[in-house]
This record gives sequence, C-alpha cells and structure tokens, in this order.
Amino acid sequence: MQSKLSVVTGAFGYTGRYIARRLLDQGESVRTLTRSPASRSPFGTQVETRPLDFGNYEQLVASLTGADTLYNTYWIRFPRGSLTYETATSNSLLLIRAAVEAGVRRIVHVSITNASEDSSLRYFRGKGVVERAIRESGLSYAILRPTVLYSLEDVLINNIAWFLRRFPVFPIAGSGDYPIQPVLVDDVAQLAVNPGAKKGNGALGAVGPETFTFEELVRLLARRVKRRVWLMHLPPSLTFLASQMAGLLVRDVVLTKDEVDGLMAGLLVSADAPTTSTRFTEWLQVNGANVGRRYASELGRHYR
Repeated sequence: MQSKLSVVTGAFGYTGRYIARRLLDQGESVRTLTRSPASRSPFGTQVETRPLDFGNYEQLVASLTGADTLYNTYWIRFPRGSLTYETATSNSLLLIRAAVEAGVRRIVHVSITNASEDSSLRYFRGKGVVERAIRESGLSYAILRPTVLYSLEDVLINNIAWFLRRFPVFPIAGSGDYPIQPVLVDDVAQLAVNPGAKKGNGALGAVGPETFTFEELVRLLARRVKRRVWLMHLPPSLTFLASQMAGLLVRDVVLTKDEVDGLMAGLLVSADAPTTSTRFTEWLQVNGANVGRRYASELGRHYR
C-alpha cells in the first residue's frame, strides 16, 4: 500500500525538521515546500523537495495536490527587506487557499501562544489573522500554540547559554520577574503528528510543565554552564540596544522588539494546562554540557 503523503513547510529548518522526522518514523511519505535547496536536506532523498514560491500560485497548488495533511510552520521571526509581518500574513493566507484548491484534507498549523488579532504586537497579531483564516477555510484543522521552543539549536535559550559562556555580563530587561514557559521542540513535533491523524477541529496549547521567571531561567542556565555572570538590569530600550550591538558581533538578529515586549508582557506562557512531559530542568541536567556550545543563527538558517 502507498503511504499517506504529508507536506511540511520548512522541513529543512527548525520546527519543520522535527515534524518531518516524526512523520518519516511513522512511515509516511513526506514532501517539503522550502526556500532552501535540496542539497541542504538533513534527510537525504527521504523527503521530496518542492519550492515554496508565493509568487507562483499554480505551482503551490500543484505541490500540495495529493497531500492528505499540510503541516505548516511558515512564518518569519522578524521583517527583513521587503518581507514584513504583513507580507508573511498574506503569504500564509495564499498557502491556505492553495491547500483548499489542492484538495488537502487537513492542516496542522504551528502558531504561538497568545496569538490575537487584537494584539498590539505585529508578530502576535499576524499569527491571530492566520488562525482565523484556517478556522474559516473549511479544512479540517488543528492549531498548535507553543510557548518558547528550546533545544540545542534554538535561537533563544540555547543562544542565551552561548552568551553566558562567553561574556561576564548579561543584560536583563527590567525586573526580570516576568514568566517564561519552555517547551521542547521535539515534544511539539509529537503533538503535531498526533492530531494530524484525527478529524476534530480545534486549538491546542503546546505547553511545557515548568514555568520560570526570566531571571530564574538565566541563572539556571548560568549554573549549568558553570559560569559566574553579572546580571545587569536595564530599561527595555537599552536591553534591545545591547542586543543590536551583540547582533553586530554574531552577524544575526539576536532579539526583536516584539520579543522583548511579548516576554515582558507575559505572552510567552500559556493559560492552558501543560500538554508535554519533558521538564526543562531535567533536560538541562542532561544537556548542560552542550547547550550554548554553538550559536544558532536565524539569518544563517533562513537567509544564507
């Protein structure tokens, strides 16, 4: 029997790569829509590659034709050049329309916790618009709302550890007592492939079992990487300025204003009960020797 075809946007990237691996392990056929060349595939020839070209609608429809489920991880972390949050929103709506026309049965969409069309932050507002489009599309759907993803190659927690390993001072915006709730990216991938086989519609929090204040998280990381670091509390504007200076050093966007504002507003925690079991403290105990060893570049992952 021919295995079910699943399409994953960005299977050579971050979250999409973990979802694709889970699908392959389940024996499914996987096709990716990606802006990266096939030579960058971590899966060899196991994953079929098609271009993610929003300027070619007919090609999008053709690439989605025959798929049972679309696993959508497409979004942008920050604007770059002509690619804005508004552009990313329009691209996402186009992708949803193409999935409907191609006859895709179901979409599993990776959103973010506290996505809202009413948000003052463009990142969260755009995610809210896309969620509504999915609900109104007529497709069977599952919307995942993760908090803060972590792994040995994430761009926030891993990179915090990278800076802690190399510098004696670490800036913290404001008091540092705002909450953060990490969730392991592979646990999110497992949640994604689970509802993909079901018919019910709805949104599900992808939520880790532990919540920390931001300062507690930084101190925990510092202890695990065995560094004595001075935590310098700064106004948010100066913290963002410091991140821009650090970005010049690593040739990357270290932190965005929406990320600072969202973090301080408590938007990186969920009101939902935990839906994953991996405890960050236990993961860090196992991986403390390796976390932050390599800097994870967002620009390197998507633009170079």
